[in-house]
Amino acid sequence: MLTVERTFTVQAPIENVFDYLADFTNTNDWDPGTVRTTRLDNGPLQVGAKFHNVSKFRGRETELDYELTVFDPRTHLTFQGTNKTVTSTDDLSFRPDGSGTQIHYAAHFDFHGVAKLAQPFLSSTFETLADDTVIKMTGVLERL
Repeated sequence: MLTVERTFTVQAPIENVFDYLADFTNTNDWDPGTVRTTRLDNGPLQVGAKFHNVSKFRGRETELDYELTVFDPRTHLTFQGTNKTVTSTDDLSFRPDGSGTQIHYAAHFDFHGVAKLAQPFLSSTFETLADDTVIKMTGVLERL
């Protein structure tokens, strides 16, 4: 499994940050790899909410179906996405930090089949993507 993690603080209230990031369709705004994310169901955002994500990675589009698996208001969100090549888990935890919010973001990638062979060569690409995500997410969240 490949994991990238970042901890950073944004100058936005925890309620706004949590509510915004709980809606995974907002990856359209903050995830540099996302082409589009759509919600597949209706109703309140809660465990079991489903999303379809199209991302561009190393010049190729890939599609994953995500499910919200952890929803602890104001403290923790986890989304798990799958396709035949990878299981991707986005894990976000939150805590107040002065007038802002500290975010711990961990992305875990569990490659399947022959894709596992490429995993050792992808680490630096995912590290760069994590840095870009922090920059983009911070900018978006601080405009809330």
